Amino acid sequence: MSIQSVTLLGTKGGPAVRPGWAMPTSTLVCMDGKTILVDAGIGATVGLTRAGVALTELDAVVITHLHSDHYLELGPLLHTAWTSGLRRPIPIHGPTGTADYWDGFRASMVYDIETRIQDEGRPDFDTLFPLHPLDESLDLELGGVRVTALRNHHPPVTDSFALRFEGGGRSVVLSGDTALIDAMAGFAKDADLLVHEAMLTDRVTESIRKMGYADDRLLRHVLRSHTDAADAARIAHRAGVAALALNHLVPSHEPGVTVADWQAAVEPHFGGRLHVGEDGMVIAL
Repeated sequence: MSIQSVTLLGTKGGPAVRPGWAMPTSTLVCMDGKTILVDAGIGATVGLTRAGVALTELDAVVITHLHSDHYLELGPLLHTAWTSGLRRPIPIHGPTGTADYWDGFRASMVYDIETRIQDEGRPDFDTLFPLHPLDESLDLELGGVRVTALRNHHPPVTDSFALRFEGGGRSVVLSGDTALIDAMAGFAKDADLLVHEAMLTDRVTESIRKMGYADDRLLRHVLRSHTDAADAARIAHRAGVAALALNHLVPSHEPGVTVADWQAAVEPHFGGRLHVGEDGMVIAL
């Protein structure tokens, strides 16, 4: 995919998947000739192929934090790239703990990997996926694309990051999973696009209580760890971004929640272009 764009491959918040629902979070950034996958929730592999991107075309994968809806499919996706003919490295950038996941995945697939190398002549698996740490000091150059990071606020996870991409005369910021933080406005200053997670607080409360949990721990987590759509709009306004895309939507499955509900939350606070995330949505830069 050569067009400079951001594709929202999966747009729902949380790990659960049921018929008719959107898929968990993964985002494709295509900028200045580079193809970068951010997060790899369930459905990321299919999402990439439906977007017309061969798995072997990826230039890097960045994992923003270690909640399963953001990295559960990392191993299967890259293993499938390998069995699809990958010959060059795809670096993985992830927070503390990513190596433990990768080692576990590699161990779970040892028979398959070694059999395919010996029986099919495939290249060495381990050299194709170098691991690199992700923290707030990230200053990564991928060709003409610069990637920097901001530690966000997503308790109880401490290693959770927003990302800024600059290249080809464009700039994109992905908030990652985060509660409202003032630093996001400065981090996203004058970006062409801010992709920010969003919830409709009143509908979240209603939705979670319908699930019948024995206590309010999940509700407390969501409310303290995520950002209301109106606050995301305020951040976009303060940052002066050209466009705002709402992503990691909570709820994304509740009957009666429509695009108009998200628009109503945002429009009083942000006058730029608004995209309410849907799986497969392509936003040209």
